[in-house]
Amino acid sequence: MSNTNKDYYAILGVDAKADEAAIKKAYRKLAKQYHPDANPGNPRAAERFKEVGEANGVLSDPVKRKKYDQMRKLGAFGFGGARPGARAQPQGSPSFSIDDLGGLGGFSDIFSSIFDRGKKGQAPKSGGPRKGADVEHLAEISFMTAAKGSKIPVSVPITEECATCRGSGGAPGTGWKKCAECKGSGSVSFGQGGFAVNRPCPACVGRGEKAERTCGACGGTGKIHQDRKIQVSVPAGVKTGSKVRLTGQGERGQKGGAPGDLVIAFKVAPHRFFRREGNDIHVTVPINLAQAALGSRIRVGTISGKKVVLRIPAGTQPGTRFRIRGQGIRREGRIGDQYVEIKVEIPESLTEEQASRIREFATDTGLKW
Repeated sequence: MSNTNKDYYAILGVDAKADEAAIKKAYRKLAKQYHPDANPGNPRAAERFKEVGEANGVLSDPVKRKKYDQMRKLGAFGFGGARPGARAQPQGSPSFSIDDLGGLGGFSDIFSSIFDRGKKGQAPKSGGPRKGADVEHLAEISFMTAAKGSKIPVSVPITEECATCRGSGGAPGTGWKKCAECKGSGSVSFGQGGFAVNRPCPACVGRGEKAERTCGACGGTGKIHQDRKIQVSVPAGVKTGSKVRLTGQGERGQKGGAPGDLVIAFKVAPHRFFRREGNDIHVTVPINLAQAALGSRIRVGTISGKKVVLRIPAGTQPGTRFRIRGQGIRREGRIGDQYVEIKVEIPESLTEEQASRIREFATDTGLKW
């Protein structure tokens, strides 16, 4: 999940001694700034939003933060702990890898407990095929699309392995040379106290070698950012929070690995007339004073598109509800009803003649005013 070379304090823009309130404030500000809804179609903003959430997930948890700070001091992430000008340890010097830190207060499970590196805290082997990451995307849909189902176009920002260089970062056909920084080992050691901590070499990103010519498609990063346009089938009856999984539509796998999945989460926009409660539809329909007092017939719209004639009995009171069976949401073989709530509208102004007639009616029926 995480890139362990990231400085979470720098990502949130807070000091390493920042308290919980400062971290929360910084996270909320950045999450709002880089939220996908505020930056549609911007893959860099989406990546930044993901980084901010990742940083907050560690620093807002006291246990994870304590472990992270301890490893940070040891230089395991390439910052914070190494002395200025520290050099790689010579052969024969006592050194410890991240996985060898079990005797130092539970650091051996640092990747599983903080960075969710998978079962037993083990990172996947870099040499073999690796499945691509799953991608989750939020799609806002209309009320009617959610109610009836449809197909919608979705543009999903994807960050994945560069197809041109297959993630190596080198131009096709280029030569490779041993990394001068790590002498081809792929890692460097930093001394701290009486021992050393290994971390991936930042110059070659742990590969042990560097390309003589970088890939022009990805600029040598091995990753590309692009918007993938797809058609998504929205099942009838979905609601906010509902998700569909599209197998194999996530990030491309590395070194021939299977692609990840794409998970589409739906956010349903409100409707100006219809409201949903479970599988039932609710509407409010205004009628005038005469219709309520004398009775009437009105036509009411439904989500199916057709209008249903509803009989209003004489003497109907404001707030009275009527049920129209079978005109709700159809979902998983069941269908709801539509409820119509009556709102009686009172004239805001009357002519003198109209007022006189109402006073006469009130006197005849014994009403007081």
